[in-house]
Amino acid sequence: MDTPPLVIVDAANVVGSVPDGWWRDRRGAAERLRDLLVPYAAEGLPGRPGPLELVLVVEGAARGVESVPGVRVDPAPGSGDDRIVELVREAADRLRLVVTADRELRARVTESGAEVTGPRTVRP
Repeated sequence: MDTPPLVIVDAANVVGSVPDGWWRDRRGAAERLRDLLVPYAAEGLPGRPGPLELVLVVEGAARGVESVPGVRVDPAPGSGDDRIVELVREAADRLRLVVTADRELRARVTESGAEVTGPRTVRP
């Protein structure tokens, strides 16, 4: 069986895309995003049928968020953006999609062959 596409979600950027008070509870906001992502692992995303391997990269106060079936949480030891670039490079042999609106990060991951999409793809 083929390796499923790798979808890497920039938690800080996606959480920050909706002004819902996330700044009062960054960890809770990352957990809610993680739980929102679970169905996408099997069902897929628009234009990307499942199954998908979903990785949620967290940083800062959200580092304690645990993985759940369908979504692996990767706590960045430093910069979340740097960790996302590392994950993209480590998976060079497969399709990679990064979910972020961060322009600098988008440029960095596309240089490494990843595709990008915005937060609305996973958070309508």
